[in-house]
Amino acid sequence: MNNLNILSGGAAQGFVASLKPEFKAKTGLDITGEFGAVGVMADKLRNGVAADIVILTSALLAKLAAEKLVIASSIADVGEVETALAVRASEPKVTAGDQASLRAAFLAADEIFVPDTKASTAGIHVAKVLDQLGIADEVATRLRIYPNGATAMRHLASSTASRPIGCTQATEIVSTKGIVLSGSLPRGCDLATMYTAGISTAASNAGAAQILIDLLTSADHSQLRAQAGFINSRG
Repeated sequence: MNNLNILSGGAAQGFVASLKPEFKAKTGLDITGEFGAVGVMADKLRNGVAADIVILTSALLAKLAAEKLVIASSIADVGEVETALAVRASEPKVTAGDQASLRAAFLAADEIFVPDTKASTAGIHVAKVLDQLGIADEVATRLRIYPNGATAMRHLASSTASRPIGCTQATEIVSTKGIVLSGSLPRGCDLATMYTAGISTAASNAGAAQILIDLLTSADHSQLRAQAGFINSRG
C-alpha cells in the first residue's frame, strides 16, 4: 500500500498538505482521500468509504467513536478553528466589531460566498448568524453556496461582483490564493471549533495513521498550525 487514506473536514486540508513531505519521509506513503463538509465526510465513513484516519470536529469524532467507527483511544485534539470573514486580496478588509457592523457588512455585499449550509460547520453557523441578524431572507438571493469552504473561497477569489464577501473557517481562507482573512466574527456571532483526529476502526494502516496524528498534534509544529489558521493548537 502506497497511500494513507484520509477523510477530513476542509478546515484541515492546508495543514495536512504542509505535513505531506515530512510524513512521506517518515513512512514512504502519500496521503490521499477527501476533504469536505464534516457532515458529508462522517457519512462517507458510515457508508464504508475506506479511511485510515479521520479529521473532523470533536463532536462528530466522539459520535463516530460511539458508533465504533473510530478508535476512541486514538482521538487527539489538533486545534481550534474560527469562522471568519474573507475578501478578495485586492479589496479593503471588512471588519465587524459588533453585530450591527456585521449585519451592515453582509447587507453591503452583493455576493456572499459560504460552504454548505446544511452539512459544513461554518455553513451551518453562517445560516444561523444570518437568521440571528434578521437578514436571512433579505440576502438569500446573494448567497453563493458551495460543497465546502475551500471551493467557496476559490469562487470568491474569481468573483467579478463589485462587493463580494466570504464567510467560512479561517484555515480555508488562509490557504486560498487571491483572498485574505478579513476579520473575526464579533462576540455573539463568533464560533471556534475544535478539530480532532482519530484512527478508523477499519484502518488498513493504523501505524501510519498514528504517525500522522503525532505530526498533526506535535508541539514542534505549533507554528505550522498557526500559519494554517488554527488557534489554541494542542501539542
